[in-house]
Amino acid sequence: QVQLVESGGGLVQPGGSLRLSCAASGTASGIYAMGWYRQAPGKQRELVAIMTSGDWTNYLDSVKGRFTISRDENTVYLQMNSLKPEDTAVYYCNARLEVHARNDYWGQGTQVTVSS
Repeated sequence: QVQLVESGGGLVQPGGSLRLSCAASGTASGIYAMGWYRQAPGKQRELVAIMTSGDWTNYLDSVKGRFTISRDENTVYLQMNSLKPEDTAVYYCNARLEVHARNDYWGQGTQVTVSS
């Protein structure tokens, strides 16, 4: 069973920075894609950033230029700069083992709060 362990969430002031980390374990094979989603209270979960094994990336429009996703084997990072209050949400790590996998793996979520 694949497990995702997240770290790095917390409270930060507007304009500040935070780096999230997520380490995957429990699989001997490679992971096709790893990424980050977020969900604020009363809102739908949305894709923030994703990176495939071929280093293809995609970002939510509102975070482009501020957030950067990177991978180191089975660990994915999200560097978040110039944080805004609207970035406040629970951030979830996501992993998909294969392109056509029916189910994804999810981390437990880590709270990011941007407030003065």
